[in-house]
Amino acid sequence: MGVISSSKYLAGTALLAMAVAPATAETLREALAKAYATNPTLAGARADLRATDENVPIAKSNGLPQVTLQSAYQENVLVASNSFASPLRQVTAQAQATLPIYAGGQVRNSVTAAKVRVDAGRASLRRTESDLFTAVVGAYMDVIRDEAIVSLNQQNVKVLEVNLQASKDRFQVGDLTRTDVAQSEARLALARAQLQSAQAKLISSRESYVRLVGSTPDTLETPPDIPNLPTNADTAVDVALRDNPALIAAHKQADAAGFDEKAAHGQRLPKLQLFAGTSYYNYLDSLQVSGFGVQQSGNAAQGGVQLSLPLYQGGRPSAQIRQARDRRTQAIEGVTETERGVIAQTRSAYAVWQSSLDVIQSSIVTVNADKLSLEGVRAENSVGNRTILEILNAEQELLNAQVQLVTAKRDAYVAGFALIAAMGHAEARDLGLDGGALYDPVQHYDRVHNQLSDWADGNSPGPYATSTTGSKAQNATVDTVREPVLGAPIDGTVDTDAPNPAKADKPKR
Repeated sequence: MGVISSSKYLAGTALLAMAVAPATAETLREALAKAYATNPTLAGARADLRATDENVPIAKSNGLPQVTLQSAYQENVLVASNSFASPLRQVTAQAQATLPIYAGGQVRNSVTAAKVRVDAGRASLRRTESDLFTAVVGAYMDVIRDEAIVSLNQQNVKVLEVNLQASKDRFQVGDLTRTDVAQSEARLALARAQLQSAQAKLISSRESYVRLVGSTPDTLETPPDIPNLPTNADTAVDVALRDNPALIAAHKQADAAGFDEKAAHGQRLPKLQLFAGTSYYNYLDSLQVSGFGVQQSGNAAQGGVQLSLPLYQGGRPSAQIRQARDRRTQAIEGVTETERGVIAQTRSAYAVWQSSLDVIQSSIVTVNADKLSLEGVRAENSVGNRTILEILNAEQELLNAQVQLVTAKRDAYVAGFALIAAMGHAEARDLGLDGGALYDPVQHYDRVHNQLSDWADGNSPGPYATSTTGSKAQNATVDTVREPVLGAPIDGTVDTDAPNPAKADKPKR
């Protein structure tokens, strides 16, 4: 495999490109598209980003004109006896407009901080997408793995049932002892218990799939190979440090905290604003003074420039600056923490992927060897050179090897996807999802960031994700053996050339 390119495009279309599947089967692409469209975690993350978008017009509003109107109606119930110009009632109205000219840089830096946090929010949304898709891939492969394990255990139970009946028949003719029959009965009981455990795990995996995807995993197609995986861990880490959305979000949060600190410094600087106002009064002909030219109504207007210079504020500005600096320090340390996590996650995923590929190869050899061993033990038992217990042990070893192979193939595929997710290349646009228009977070931002109206409330909230209350309870029914490599009878041979969903070129260490 070649070193992954620096382009964010990861041949995503190829990742989920599938051959035409049966009409009743669901592909991994379809499962991811359903989760993308209906998952509540992702829908909630989108709403959170839209709320973050609104911080930009909120910050901008502090630098825009403010217009207020006040009015009052007043009844003077008791008038002092020495008051000769007090009306019995009056109506007043005042209108005032202010326009900030300079606020010590608070508005400018607050707006910039809000915009940077929007960028951080978009990166966080990308991370949520990536995390969701990784979980869906895990759930998808869990169902395939557990269906295969259930099939293997069902097959094992059938074989042991035949073994037990054969043992009883041979006991009747004196060829075996009661001990041999008891051993067959015990191993069959154990196999049935293992089957029940595997069925319970399959039900759990299917319910997890329903929780993430929103629909039942009736028939799942074997997923395609994952292309463009890195050739070594260092390459993967280099890409992850550049493209991982969690790390990008952490850097943006640290940048925003720097602008918060600059805004806090503005608390100590002068503020300049223009103001204009007008007022109106009307005594409603209730003013009792006459002959002195007193009007029953009138109006006035004012305008000017106001400059305020804070001299002492009880230590509040210094406390706010220190607070902003400590929060910036926290954000900077958050970058380092996230960076460490990304490196560890990437290297761990790479190691698990490599290890699983090794286990797959070893397990294929083991399954082949165990099947040949089982055939030999059975043949030798027929001539009296092997015991029933040795046959039972050989059958159990074969089952264990088959389960290990199925599990390793699942682990390799999930680790491979987790690896490209850690590298920042497992989001909707990377995967080429075509289940509908992709969500564009920029559209909402463009609509609201310059919104000046006080009455543009937007849409009423409502659920976007689908409910699963109407979904049927999952069961452990398995109609067919899902793993081609395990499709042969338990005492047959393994086709090592069968399709392998976790197959990949083995990287050089």
